[in-house]
Amino acid sequence: MTSRHLLLGGQRSGKSRQAESLALAWCARAPDHRATVVATAQVRDAEMRLRVERHRQDRPAPLATAEVPLALAEFIAAHSAPTHLLLVDCLTLWLTQWLMPLGEPPSAGAWAAQRDAFVKAVRGSAGPLLLVSNEIGLGVMPLGADIRRWVDELGRLHQALGQVCDQVTLMVAGLPLNVKPGAAPCP
Repeated sequence: MTSRHLLLGGQRSGKSRQAESLALAWCARAPDHRATVVATAQVRDAEMRLRVERHRQDRPAPLATAEVPLALAEFIAAHSAPTHLLLVDCLTLWLTQWLMPLGEPPSAGAWAAQRDAFVKAVRGSAGPLLLVSNEIGLGVMPLGADIRRWVDELGRLHQALGQVCDQVTLMVAGLPLNVKPGAAPCP
C-alpha cells in the first residue's frame, strides 16, 4: 500500500523537520529507497533567498531536491515510484503562486483544475508522499477579499487531501498530533 501523509502546522511548528525525519527513516529501510524534497518556493527577495539557502544547508544529504513551483501534479505523476518518496514542501507557497502570481492572475477555473489534478495525482501516486502545508485557518478572519479567498482555497485543498491521504498529522510546538492515524504510516 502506498502511503500518503499530510503534515499540517503553523509557521515554525516543526512540520518540515518532521517530514524530513520521516523521509530519512523511510530511506534507511531499504538500500533502493530514495527521497526527493519537492520545493515549491520561488525566490523573489533577499529574505526569501536566505530562507531557501538555510533550508538547503539544513537538509540532510541523502535527500535530493527538485524545485517545482507550479506543476506539482505533473511532477508527482512523472516521478512517483514505489522506491521513491516525494516530500512536497510546501503547499501553502504553491497555492500562493497560483492565486497571487506577480503577473496576470489565473482564472478561478485554472486554479480549480490544478487543485483537482494535484489531488488526483496524490490519490494515484505509485510511491509514498509526504505533503507539508501551513494550517492557517485557525486565526483571525483576513480583511481583504483576495486573502479570504486564499485562506478558503487552502482550507478546501487541505480537506480534499485529508480525504485521499492515509495519514494526517498536525504539528504543534514540534510535536506530532495524529489527526488521521494511518494503518500504514510513512515510514
